Amino acid sequence: MRELTEVEYDILNAVYFVESFDKIIEDVKYPVNILADSLKFLIRKKYVSPMKWDEKRKEFVRSFMYDSDNMRAYRYIITREGLEAHNAR
Repeated sequence: MRELTEVEYDILNAVYFVESFDKIIEDVKYPVNILADSLKFLIRKKYVSPMKWDEKRKEFVRSFMYDSDNMRAYRYIITREGLEAHNAR
């Protein structure tokens, strides 16, 4: 397993709670394209989970599929695997 990059580590710091893509951009001071690519990598590694609003349940729920071209349509949260990778650093 490779070590997390600085931007990946910073993203994991930013998503301990359900956060929007815009909030991640605000908190993690990197260019948007680098943030988006790094967030997509973290999702592929299952370190971060995309979340969608469930109107019926009135809460965010994990989304197993997401549109990588529309990152702002989702919220994001760190997973158990992400916590382990984050804390291993």
